[in-house]
Amino acid sequence: MFRDSNAPSRRRFHRALQAFVALGTLALVSGCDTSSVGFPGFGSRGPVTPTGDILGSGTVRVALLLPKSAPGNAGEIAAVFRNSAELALRDFQDADVQILIKDTGGTPGGARAAAQSALSEGAELILGPLFSQSVAAVGGLARSAGRPVVAFSTDTSVASSGVYLMSFLPQENIKRIITFASKRGKRSFAALLPDNGYGNVVEATFRQTVARLGGRVVGLERYSTDRRDMQAKAEALAAAARHADAVLIPDAGHATPFLVQILATKGITRRKVQFLGGGQWEDPRITGEPALNGAWYAAASKAGYASFAARYQSAFGTVPPRKATLAYDAVLLAAGLVKKAGVRRFSNEILTSRDGYKLVDGIFRFLPDGTNQRGLAVFEVVNGATRVISPAPATFQSGS
Repeated sequence: MFRDSNAPSRRRFHRALQAFVALGTLALVSGCDTSSVGFPGFGSRGPVTPTGDILGSGTVRVALLLPKSAPGNAGEIAAVFRNSAELALRDFQDADVQILIKDTGGTPGGARAAAQSALSEGAELILGPLFSQSVAAVGGLARSAGRPVVAFSTDTSVASSGVYLMSFLPQENIKRIITFASKRGKRSFAALLPDNGYGNVVEATFRQTVARLGGRVVGLERYSTDRRDMQAKAEALAAAARHADAVLIPDAGHATPFLVQILATKGITRRKVQFLGGGQWEDPRITGEPALNGAWYAAASKAGYASFAARYQSAFGTVPPRKATLAYDAVLLAAGLVKKAGVRRFSNEILTSRDGYKLVDGIFRFLPDGTNQRGLAVFEVVNGATRVISPAPATFQSGS
């Protein structure tokens, strides 16, 4: 049962939702001929009556593909994302959308079947799936039907025009924190990165960003999950780090505290270098590490998530994981575009509005290649807590 304990606050929140596309979509739409149709069949309810789990009763059908029946963590995330979608419709009470929730089973074949079912039922937009192989399986099918996909994977290799990623991409975290550090006078950088796909993405962005800003990379090591290898790579980096102004260690969980402790045994401490991290540092195991006191990291602003999490807990009795806002924001985006953008609501032109959108996690825009940009804040770790030292931007600068 949804409990509303603060009606005035919720009314203010609703008014904010109604204006969330004001960053640029309204200006873009005002120059469009909304008597034309952005994709074939827009406005059609479709020949098939929808079945299964359905949220809302609007006239515009939007699919949400989730691994509901998948075992383990995947099924748990599916339940959270489904709840987040429901909360978005409760908060945007006049949304003219109907969310068709389809179970992918967590497999590419299941995702393709779920997408086919949704398209046959008249879905104009597909939200999800979560996993990169499933996104790849859905992308071609949706493109053939002239329907865009807004997926939750972080694998940019599956992004393309018409297949957009809503996820928190590590590239944006790394660009933000390296750019901030450069503005604070840091010129020589070293990095300790995991030897996996995430590390590949981070290394490429790290090297490109440092070079673009006129800095230099004085050392970089990649480590496996084996603790002995992690120790050896941290010790190997220590020699190069003596010539660095800053050391990037963006990994999650126990990895970063362990690596920082090894560096400290070799004399590489926060008194010698500035430690840097990314969005995966939103973890008490990292922010609570004494050796990282004074470290900087880039992440989405926390205010939006805190407000969302309080409403989610009130509605469903649990605190949602950080990524739950992705499904919430995706549904808000769909509902807002239906309200403001007319029949061209899900066209590539509208979805890739240069000025972007203001959602719960701050300003956001899709790029034509299917990736995204977010306005991120920079935080400093202070005695187990964090404080903002560079606020998230309120708008995307013209030409950026």
